[in-house]
Amino acid sequence: MIRQIGKPPAKFVFMVTGSEGRKEQTLSTDQDNGIIYEDKANEQREMVREYFLDFAKRVSDDLNTIGFVYCKGEFMASNPKWTHSLSHWKRNYEEWINETVPENAMKFSTLFDCRYIYGEEAIINELKDFIQDQLRVPNERFFTFIAKNALQYEAPLTFFKRIKTQTIGKAEVFDIKTAMSPIVDLLRVYALKNGINNENTGERMKKLQEVGVFSKEQYQELHHSYYYLMALRLKNQVHQINIEKKMPDNYIEISRLTKIERVTLTEIFKTISNFQQGIRMKFTGSLS
Repeated sequence: MIRQIGKPPAKFVFMVTGSEGRKEQTLSTDQDNGIIYEDKANEQREMVREYFLDFAKRVSDDLNTIGFVYCKGEFMASNPKWTHSLSHWKRNYEEWINETVPENAMKFSTLFDCRYIYGEEAIINELKDFIQDQLRVPNERFFTFIAKNALQYEAPLTFFKRIKTQTIGKAEVFDIKTAMSPIVDLLRVYALKNGINNENTGERMKKLQEVGVFSKEQYQELHHSYYYLMALRLKNQVHQINIEKKMPDNYIEISRLTKIERVTLTEIFKTISNFQQGIRMKFTGSLS
């Protein structure tokens, strides 16, 4: 791509965010990325920005062509919101942390899981150091907001502790991606609170055990729950591609699960609910 449009006018880093940033992509995935470029003199800013927006659109189009489809939420470098100079990115994060409104909590949750892919890694490292410095300043309101954002998805259990489903076509299904989100989200909150830079969910839970946030038993419960759900998710997507001959998604038919799988899922969802109660008490001071 760079050979086609010429040498970049500034040092930059192409980063991925979301599940890509966490190294947790499945067979059903889309684009989540952004660009950070170094600050330049005022007279060069417009030219530099035009270059990187053109670059981002070409990369995004090529990724879509090979199967990494466009992000419906437009969290992509081709969206001018997510291609900026380093100083602009720093202002963004500072605003998201200090102006604690629900929309900012959602942006921060997505964009905190950012990982270097190409370019000058020192640029993204400087941004991450800046974020950590901002988070060291006491701001309980911010952590309350991101905790509430992490609690927006509940484990899919009915009042009687059975798996909650929805009807799609003639099938009773549940969305396993949504079911996994509470684990990903609550670990992000604890990672932010404890200054942990790891992006991957498994690495975060391990680090949180090492620093004493989770006991060994809690770590094992989370680890088993998360990776069991991930394995089931990938198994289902492989079945959809190879057997059903359709595009993979995150919906699992209850009728295709064995009795043991259903019982295991029910216990995992109870575990997730218990951990959500913990984060609700710690960060919001409420039981509901």
